Amino acid sequence: METLMSILVGLFFTIGTYLILSKTLLRIVLGASIISHGVNLLILTMGGLKKGGLPLLGENNLSYTDALPQALILTAIVINFAVTALFLVLCYRTYQVVGTDDSEQLRGNEDE
Repeated sequence: METLMSILVGLFFTIGTYLILSKTLLRIVLGASIISHGVNLLILTMGGLKKGGLPLLGENNLSYTDALPQALILTAIVINFAVTALFLVLCYRTYQVVGTDDSEQLRGNEDE
């Protein structure tokens, strides 16, 4: 299972990097969001299932799940959603003002 998750993390990073290297602003924003999801999945995979005794007295279970990676991921998801929404609004406003979302055309004149 962990091997499959690792392959999926690599796939997310590959797709996100490909999208970030494109010229359109919308693809750049979506690529950053996909890389963020890859990082969340990486943190979840690294957290994993703990072996051994629980850190609580009187409990006899042999495995448990650490809640800290899940709390970090939940916070990261909320922040990622807000940042992605902000970037999408900025991309839309840039398209309205300039008339294009191509990053090569947004650079301006060559003689400036």
